[in-house]
Amino acid sequence: QVQLVESGGGLVEAGGSLRLTCVASGSSHISTMYWYRQSLGNQRELVGSITSSGSTVYGDFVEVRFTVSRDSAKNTIFLQMNNVKPEDTAVSYCNPRVRRLGLTTAYWGQGTQVTVSP
Repeated sequence: QVQLVESGGGLVEAGGSLRLTCVASGSSHISTMYWYRQSLGNQRELVGSITSSGSTVYGDFVEVRFTVSRDSAKNTIFLQMNNVKPEDTAVSYCNPRVRRLGLTTAYWGQGTQVTVSP
């Protein structure tokens, strides 16, 4: 029911910036939206989340370098990544939650590769 289109990943030099975008279509009841990432040898971890009211939660590693935002009218979530480091190399996943009729369903994007060169 929900289709996700992720974009913005790619190769970036250490210290640079990039913005990931995830557009969710097929539902008008998207609530909290999440960004996760997973690197080689590590479990999937939370990058950040944002509620429908704009409240955000970030993973401990984020520090002050990443910012999650959303355009609720367009069901779009963004991840602004600044001052990226080689250890930020990972596959990033968009994860919106759909709340409808008392039920919550999570959807996962295909993932977009972020590679930070030294």
